[in-house]
Amino acid sequence: MKTTDISRRRFLQEMAGAVSLVSAGVAASPWIGLSGGAEIRTGPKPRQIKPGAAQKVFPRWRGFNLTHFFTKGSDGKPFEDEFRWMQDWGFDFIRLPMSYETWVEEGDWYTIKESTLEKIDRIVEWAQKYGIHASLNFHRGPGYCVNPPAEKLSLWKDDEALRAFHWHWTMFAKRYKGISSKYVSFDLLNEPQQPDESRMSRQDYVRVMTSTTKAIRQIDPSRLVIVDGLSWGRDPVAELVDLGVGQSNRGYDPMPISHYQASWVNGDRWPMPVWPDSEGKTHKWDRKRLQEHYQPWIDLAKKGVGVHCGECGCYNKTPHKVFLAWFRDVLDILTENNIGYALWNFTGSFGILDSQRADVEYEEFHGHKLDRELLKLLQEY
Repeated sequence: MKTTDISRRRFLQEMAGAVSLVSAGVAASPWIGLSGGAEIRTGPKPRQIKPGAAQKVFPRWRGFNLTHFFTKGSDGKPFEDEFRWMQDWGFDFIRLPMSYETWVEEGDWYTIKESTLEKIDRIVEWAQKYGIHASLNFHRGPGYCVNPPAEKLSLWKDDEALRAFHWHWTMFAKRYKGISSKYVSFDLLNEPQQPDESRMSRQDYVRVMTSTTKAIRQIDPSRLVIVDGLSWGRDPVAELVDLGVGQSNRGYDPMPISHYQASWVNGDRWPMPVWPDSEGKTHKWDRKRLQEHYQPWIDLAKKGVGVHCGECGCYNKTPHKVFLAWFRDVLDILTENNIGYALWNFTGSFGILDSQRADVEYEEFHGHKLDRELLKLLQEY
């Protein structure tokens, strides 16, 4: 390890030590230190939560997914202004979906490119500087990704893939040990598929998430761990309640609204969306059905589990008015239950910047096109 690497690690840990609320030896109480939210918060005040809301563990984190390390071909170029703008607008959360391929030499799970990890270090630094929680997520981990191409081995069936998965997460556990879970969490794996016996059973998923959490906590007992719900984030995992991990859901249903015309889900087969569809002409969803959809997550939160919506939003081909009307109902249900959210994405086809929607009057913003109407809706919630 180079001297500069040691200096950077020391800086991260010393900066964390000044603000850390997680005391030593809190493995039995992984939620300690989270209730205060971010210390630095500006921008409009969001809606206040009524007493008795279901979710009592996490702050109602509100923010965005940053996609700089999302795939092997992502730009890998985070910049500090993103954090400054989020703070100015009143947000306090980023989720960082990452592919392990961005920090390994091609074809070798164990040869690390330190230059990529140093860029992720900077994100962790900026998160602390601006009072923003950074949730690091494996969008592609050794052995599984929801997107093609498929991994060469299965995380659920092959011991070699599971060992590599553990190895990569324990690498991050060592790297960020000493930084409060108030500022950094580990979201283990993006959107596990619907369980089946041939590819991934429920038991497979519970086993892998449990063993990975234990491997992380052997190194950093107080690290906050989050797991995604099954069936691509739709279904909570009751078997993991006693593990002391948070759980992450999605704000995409009904898909014919959120992914209308999206080629990767064959969205061109869906008719022009409306909201609500109380007459059942297209997707047959309305506010009542949305409430029913989220009720299992509300019930999970009532059991004392931290719940967060790790991804939500709408592709740019859905009419903007339909998107905003549907999304207001999604955010309203989440907010009533004190469940925070992270929009997919900050910049891009689902985002508030440079989404390239055809029916939005954009505002010029530091060289970007800002969807002010969407921003105002997010700030309200």
